[in-house]
Amino acid sequence: MAEIGTAGEQDDVDAVTRAVLTASRLLVAVSARSLAEVEERVTLAQFRMLVVLADDGPTKLVALADALHVAPSTAMRMVDRLIAAGLADRQPNPESRRETLLRVTEEGRRTVETVMARRRSEIAAIVRRLRPAQRLALVEGLNAFSEAGGEPSAPGGSGGSLALGWGLNAATGREA
Repeated sequence: MAEIGTAGEQDDVDAVTRAVLTASRLLVAVSARSLAEVEERVTLAQFRMLVVLADDGPTKLVALADALHVAPSTAMRMVDRLIAAGLADRQPNPESRRETLLRVTEEGRRTVETVMARRRSEIAAIVRRLRPAQRLALVEGLNAFSEAGGEPSAPGGSGGSLALGWGLNAATGREA
């Protein structure tokens, strides 16, 4: 980590840190509200799994656990709950009958799309309250922050797990 040379620079770091923490609190609240309608059926961790399955397609359990940075036993329990809720299922791997692939069901895909649409809509409503110059500054600042943290730019459009950084190895920035 770079050394801070002056008290003014430290104040700047502290001010930016407070602003980022406040913004992250807002984004967590937006995420929680976007999940509110489906929270009886799916937790945040299970939703992450659904997003990865919806984005990546049929996946082996070990690969899914790696993408989510959880133990395979944890991933299996999460999958079992998603299957019980009708949001995911298992199917034989056509390339190897000894393996099972996990996939999101149509109901699971609709759940992901609904939650993500709510999240996008609420964030867009907040962004619309900013003046154009503030929007530009926000884009520049967030891009610089993400780059400094090693997070690759999200693709345009609706995106999926990669757009959320959920399929990435935090150390390398590459897909896990």
